Amino acid sequence: MADQQLPEIKLDTDNLYREETFTDQKVGTIRRMTPITTDGSDDSSRAVQYIGQAQMMTPAGPLPLTFELQAKDLAEALTLFPEAANQALEETMRELQEMRRQQASQIVVPGAEQSKIQMP
Repeated sequence: MADQQLPEIKLDTDNLYREETFTDQKVGTIRRMTPITTDGSDDSSRAVQYIGQAQMMTPAGPLPLTFELQAKDLAEALTLFPEAANQALEETMRELQEMRRQQASQIVVPGAEQSKIQMP
């Protein structure tokens, strides 16, 4: 290990955001990402971002859903949340079905190590 160099860990100071969280403590969360400068003041040259978060319960436990909300303010983000959450859920379900299809179509070779991941 002494001969290996570790990568430099450094924040991108040109891409800083202040994060605020809004939740109903039931269905989901909206994160408002406000761009800031290195002194902590708002950076009006970049747009505020809204990110929705929810989770889907599966037999294997909760599956997190994260999705961007194309909103200009918090009120619009709240309005867009249900449709965006449903779309993220549908996309996740399609991806899970594709993973199941790929898993089922794999050729099993005797003596080859098989994946221990099982889809619900």
